[in-house]
Amino acid sequence: MHDFTVTSAQFAGRRVITVTGDIDLQTCTELAHVTAAVPFDETLHLDLAGVPFMDSSGLHLILDLRRRLQAEGGQLSLVGLRDQPTHLLQMTGSDELLIGCEPDDDIRADSP
Repeated sequence: MHDFTVTSAQFAGRRVITVTGDIDLQTCTELAHVTAAVPFDETLHLDLAGVPFMDSSGLHLILDLRRRLQAEGGQLSLVGLRDQPTHLLQMTGSDELLIGCEPDDDIRADSP
């Protein structure tokens, strides 16, 4: 059994979804459920600092989320990528499609 949590919060016009645990075939459904409730016309910051592992089902979910956001005028920003998920994105060329924040960017700040 994996310890897996997904939380969603709004900060000064920014939606932040924080994920903790592996993103894989067993956990993608829960993450997809939370992301489905997000308005697709805004920037979504997906905080993956607590994700040590992501498989191809997680990659598919993130790429599909990016496509849906862009279709409605929104954007996806991945934050806090660890080694294995970063390697997966680089190995598949997906890293060039996704927007990242610098580690010092405070995605939870209340300023605009």
